Amino acid sequence: MSNSIANLEQPKNEPILNYGPGSPEKKVLKEQLKKMKAAEIEIPLIIGGKEVRTGKTGRCIEPHNKNHVLATYHKAGEKEVQAAIEAALQAKHDWENMPWEHRAAIFLKIGQLLAGPWRPVINAATMLNQSKTVFQAEIDAACEVIDFFRFNSYLMTQIYKDQPLNTLDNWNRVEYRPLEGFVFAVTPFNFTSIAANLPTSPALMGNVVLWKPASTAVFSGYYLMKLFQAAGLPDGVINFLPGSGGSVGDPVMKSEWLAGVHFTGSTSVFNDMWATIGSNISKYRTYPRIVGETGGKDFAFAHPSAEVESLATALIRGSFEYQGQKCSATSRAYIPESLWPQVKARLLEEIATIKVGDIEDFTNFMGAVIDQAAFNNIKSYIDYARNSSEAEIICGGKCDDSQGFFIQPTIILTTNPKFKTMEEEIFGPVLTIYVYKDSELEKALELCDKTSPYGLTGSIFATDRKAIVEMEKRLRHAAGNFYINNKTTGAVVGQQPFGGSRASGTNDKAGTKINLLKWTSVRTISETFVPPVDYRYPFLAEK
Repeated sequence: MSNSIANLEQPKNEPILNYGPGSPEKKVLKEQLKKMKAAEIEIPLIIGGKEVRTGKTGRCIEPHNKNHVLATYHKAGEKEVQAAIEAALQAKHDWENMPWEHRAAIFLKIGQLLAGPWRPVINAATMLNQSKTVFQAEIDAACEVIDFFRFNSYLMTQIYKDQPLNTLDNWNRVEYRPLEGFVFAVTPFNFTSIAANLPTSPALMGNVVLWKPASTAVFSGYYLMKLFQAAGLPDGVINFLPGSGGSVGDPVMKSEWLAGVHFTGSTSVFNDMWATIGSNISKYRTYPRIVGETGGKDFAFAHPSAEVESLATALIRGSFEYQGQKCSATSRAYIPESLWPQVKARLLEEIATIKVGDIEDFTNFMGAVIDQAAFNNIKSYIDYARNSSEAEIICGGKCDDSQGFFIQPTIILTTNPKFKTMEEEIFGPVLTIYVYKDSELEKALELCDKTSPYGLTGSIFATDRKAIVEMEKRLRHAAGNFYINNKTTGAVVGQQPFGGSRASGTNDKAGTKINLLKWTSVRTISETFVPPVDYRYPFLAEK
């Protein structure tokens, strides 16, 4: 075994490729898209490195071309979950005892493979299965995933270097042990980067993982799993278990070996999982670590001194990129009465130029929403606003699911700051605006803070520095990621640690030491060189 203390330099963010006309990356990606579309594949479970087919299947489709089937995938049930738990626990000893340098090497290799030959594969899978434009796929499925693997590996070394003080007589150190059991990773459809990070960040720290991907993103999840295997991840360290929440989650929650949950999804599902863990607490060998990033009702708040052009641009990008299917997407805005005519004119002018359609047409700014259920839910909010005397749809509102699940970018203007679409998470391309009187700035700030139960992202727009200071202070707990003169989306690993509190989750900031520490159980080791041989202390010598 090597006696070197390896050094890992702080990484830089992966550069974003532009896929401009005639670029080599665009040509390769187009070929990969064509190849994937031409072959309907079968996706098995992967348990202990072995492919498992259950015969109970689902389909992976293109949301923008709903009749095109990309793959048929097999679903896990209780039998497969139990097999995965056994496989994970069997792999646990060797994995947690592998020198950290070799664990890091595997994940650094994954990042390097993704930066090179696997980039068009993961990007194309994300574009087709999740209806992302090339830019949205590139920043998510390529760059952010690469960043997670490189930054997490570096941060692991910083954690291990964090050691206690010593004396001449005592040598003190701490060991960052993996958790005693397995971690359950539950990932959403909207970010391939989250699907990559949630199972791998605990694994990097020496844990074994059961991973349930979202049923609407099994296709890209499967290619991620194949990438992990290609980089040499040992069998059983991460087990790939597509299936329904109940079929996979229920037996997981009953296992005495559940040591942690790494979750991104809806607030209601997270609440149910937490309650189930609480009711089962006496069954577990240890208290499970629970990390969750859930919903959002993210705001943009404009001061009368805000610049109209930058505000309008941030509203459009923050609300409508990736069809608003980001937990960080801007979904409510507070605009002062004095600015509203200019902001409205700018928004309507710009939104009229937005193209919505098949993501293989690189001139489209938006694709389709993820599935029929999402389409129906988003449409119900638009219909509600259309039929309300308290709201007006000033642009968009058109929904068409004949070919794919397409919803035009929609802006609702409401006279009621507590209107339904100002309070509830919609998860679609719908922005609701409330216009406040300039003289009622304080009241509007209070509304912004208290209207929503969430606390994920938010942004303010102003050129008046005194106003910026006051708004930042007043909205302190309203957002875990707070942006000044920028959109509410687009956090970058290493630059803007991401996460929120209130009903938005545990705020454990993915891509930071805060998150990685959750997957460790610290043991303090103290060695005394010359132990005392007499119990008596000096103070006992005199009465």
